[in-house]
Amino acid sequence: MDFQLTQDQRDLRAGVRSLLAGRYGREALRAAVDGGGPAVDRALWRELGAAGFFALRLPESEGGVGLGLPEAVLVFEEAGRALLPGPLVATHLAAGVVPGAASGEAVVTAFDLDGPLVAYLSESDAVLGVDGVPPGEPVRSTDPLTPLHAVRGAGAGPGAGPREYRDAGALLTAALQAGSALATLELAVRYAGEREQFGQPIGAFQAVKHLCAGMLVRAELARTAVYAAAVTGAGPEIAAAKLLADEAAVQGARDCLQVHGGMGFTWESDVHLHLKRAWLRAHQWHTATEAEELLAAELLTTPV
Repeated sequence: MDFQLTQDQRDLRAGVRSLLAGRYGREALRAAVDGGGPAVDRALWRELGAAGFFALRLPESEGGVGLGLPEAVLVFEEAGRALLPGPLVATHLAAGVVPGAASGEAVVTAFDLDGPLVAYLSESDAVLGVDGVPPGEPVRSTDPLTPLHAVRGAGAGPGAGPREYRDAGALLTAALQAGSALATLELAVRYAGEREQFGQPIGAFQAVKHLCAGMLVRAELARTAVYAAAVTGAGPEIAAAKLLADEAAVQGARDCLQVHGGMGFTWESDVHLHLKRAWLRAHQWHTATEAEELLAAELLTTPV
């Protein structure tokens, strides 16, 4: 099976990267973090809709782009690299189901976190697979760009809504994590080449080389697993991709902090933003425990 990207897929990835760099670059990211504005930029959301971000997998007969999961993971990888906030996965999954989701006119969230927590509830027009938007109580979030609400009562919790969304949701979230892992790798390598100690870049030191090499291996392994799962669409492969991508994003951000030293722990650095977002995404759709249980069940039922 050939997993090489086609020219059209490479062009799609480059186009999305260019769009996000121009519309949601570092200045926009820091303004969102420091400005205390809305967590979801409605104007940007509509621009994403116009670019086909949410309708990417919707059939052309229904006004969509008509592409598949392999193309979707490329787009979401770039969104993860840019730390683009908002319920991207839920709104994408809601295209063709919730009016306005495909065009970006509607913001849709989901019960995709373990426990009764919902992200972006107050910014959303609908909850995937649930009638109406239930009331919730704001709770403190680790990620400054991911507001959380606790929702209790009937219909709340990670099992709410149609189950058929969970595999696709887990895979697209894994793509976001892979993008974040690649971004922190780039941040670490750039800093290691610029920061000097004892008259030479810190990237010349073996300990820093090992950290960056480990980040590269985890990020590329996760990206490969995500791409492969997008081609096969199989549940066990998706679970494995989510496990690998969560590890790559979380550990990659931790190692990036180590490379940056004290600077990495400051508010002005972007590294902590990647780490906080990676922590949160690790609890979305398939948690590590759920993914491991799925893989164990598959191994037990596979003939030797």
